[in-house]
Amino acid sequence: MKGIKLLLAFLLCWVGGRTDAQTIAEKLDALVISSSVLNTSEVGIAVYDLTDDVPVYRYQANKLYRPASIEKVITSVTALSELGKDYDYATRLAYTGSIEAGRLKGDLYVIGGFDPEFMEEDLLALVDSVYRAGIRRIDGRLIGDVSMKDSVYWGEGWSWDDTPEAFQPYLSPLMLNRGCVDVTIEPGNLGQAGRIEIAPESDCYEVDNRSLTRVPSAGGLQITRNWLANENRILVSGNVSSRQAATLNVYNPQRFFVQTLGYRLRQKGIAVSADSIGFAETPAEACMLGVRKRPLEAVLKRALKESDNLAAESMFYHLGLHGSRKSKGISSREAQKAISRFMQDSIGCSPKNYKIVDGSGVSLYNYVSPDLLLAYLKYAYHRPEVYHPLYEGLPIAGIDGTLKYRMGRTQAFRRVRAKTGTVTGVCSLAGYAFGHGGHVYAFVIINQNVLKARQARDFQDKVCEILVAG
Repeated sequence: MKGIKLLLAFLLCWVGGRTDAQTIAEKLDALVISSSVLNTSEVGIAVYDLTDDVPVYRYQANKLYRPASIEKVITSVTALSELGKDYDYATRLAYTGSIEAGRLKGDLYVIGGFDPEFMEEDLLALVDSVYRAGIRRIDGRLIGDVSMKDSVYWGEGWSWDDTPEAFQPYLSPLMLNRGCVDVTIEPGNLGQAGRIEIAPESDCYEVDNRSLTRVPSAGGLQITRNWLANENRILVSGNVSSRQAATLNVYNPQRFFVQTLGYRLRQKGIAVSADSIGFAETPAEACMLGVRKRPLEAVLKRALKESDNLAAESMFYHLGLHGSRKSKGISSREAQKAISRFMQDSIGCSPKNYKIVDGSGVSLYNYVSPDLLLAYLKYAYHRPEVYHPLYEGLPIAGIDGTLKYRMGRTQAFRRVRAKTGTVTGVCSLAGYAFGHGGHVYAFVIINQNVLKARQARDFQDKVCEILVAG
């Protein structure tokens, strides 16, 4: 009996002296074993202690999974490293011919730079630059230059039936209001149609208002677009009982941009024919008239905080532009090559072992491992010029972005900064957790084949609680 007591005392001392990393590993093992969500699904987990520079936990970490939006971590780290946070997106205005007595005897060009944050105020600033140049009439055409990228408007492996949702806009170098319209409807007089407002204001879309105010028999309110016909006719139907809003993507965003520009020019008192719109490359002899610039850091923040797919795709294509000898007609192939080169040369992982076809994680064709994502997080952490803007951009648990309503009443509140990811069957989380004693952990969790994302999120939140508890 005395020997058994001595053995137990020894074991207690041994367990008590074990490292935090071992304790975390034990807790994570227990979580994996006990979680009911894993009875019908898979998970890959990788955790690394950045403070002590040691691995903490791996579970199926080398297996391939569809990443969903945590792929934006790969795009963001690559963009910050290759382009830098101060890299500018530029939308330019130029003209050919001459300006004589208030008349532009030539064409006005708007040159797209794939700025995903170009909004109505930016458009009005370009209109003002035309007005300040003394132009009151444009005799020629209003031309959009979208030569920066190819004409493919969706990524490889994107789901066609995700349109007309705002999270899957058509891709173009000319994007206004993220290629979307914001539709708001309020009740009108009883039994009459509701009152609709749409922004940005434009003559590029039509409205078919079949709604009825406070008529329950009219059915549920629906706000959509006749997307199957590739048209921009906004359809509103059903019962309007309160103020409601929806955001829809628009078909042919470059035409939406240029046509709205013409509409705003006419509102400003600058005559331009509504039939003069065209698309072509800007001649070399064109004179610059105005420009709107946006730093990459602003685009990055939206891509991470709000998981904005358009912002991520714009970084993806600009990486292709930066890394290619081409200056026009950039395709996803050039962007994929840029990602692969950085993965090979800077991260030290072979692109042959993974498949990345877009910048946002929307594609069904993407396959990465938790180990790969972890390598990007580790790379960023040791480079302040990458880590600081990445850190600032990542959602904060319980505070903002896509983590605003997660972990708010747990120890992980404010102590996790991570990118979320969700597509059908996939729920993922990757980022940094800040534990006791100043320990910083990089972690990646990819839940695969899940029918209910909430269950996977609950599992991920428990992993984060374990990490911050130390």
